[in-house]
Amino acid sequence: MARDIHVLGFSGSLRKGSYNTRLLHIAKDMLPQGMTLEIFDLSPIPLYNEDVRQQGYPPAVAEFRRKIREADALLIACPEYNYSVTGVLKNAIDWASRVELHEPPGSPSPLYGKPLGIIGVGSRYGTVRAQLELHQIAVAVNMFPLNKPEVYISNLPTSAFDEQGNLINEDSRKFLRQHLEALYDWTLRLYPQPQPATVETQEARQPATAGRG
Repeated sequence: MARDIHVLGFSGSLRKGSYNTRLLHIAKDMLPQGMTLEIFDLSPIPLYNEDVRQQGYPPAVAEFRRKIREADALLIACPEYNYSVTGVLKNAIDWASRVELHEPPGSPSPLYGKPLGIIGVGSRYGTVRAQLELHQIAVAVNMFPLNKPEVYISNLPTSAFDEQGNLINEDSRKFLRQHLEALYDWTLRLYPQPQPATVETQEARQPATAGRG
């Protein structure tokens, strides 16, 4: 039987008027039945520093990691800077990819096995290159990204949003709605039953990929 799923969403842009952050709020009003979406602000998360981690996760990082563990799936709004993901987004993923200090290397991180939806708003190509890089990062931390339908919203030659921040492009609205529905189905296919906050499996015992620098 279908069950309710809880999704944690976050945006790789800190700009107050970010279209990507706005897209998450629009998604919150378009959720399929049985799905809830909580939006997490990445701005309080400091730059990754292994020395800081060894002293204990900063409060904002600890809260971020806890919410990831508690979520059934993730939804990332992925801006594109210089053909790549933003430093803000990569930094947050680096923090989340680490195992707990009391656990041995190779234990599953909060990101391990999480179903992942990726959406984005950009200029001419609608963040397609950044989303491809995010797929590669997802492989490294063993998230399970949803591949179709894709949501690449271009703001050129005309804006997909009106002056009030409403998504007015009907094709974009359709693809976003389909993506949310597909993320719900994808999560249930992977995990028909709710998963505990931490899942320890033999496959999870892989070498940690985030370097010490």
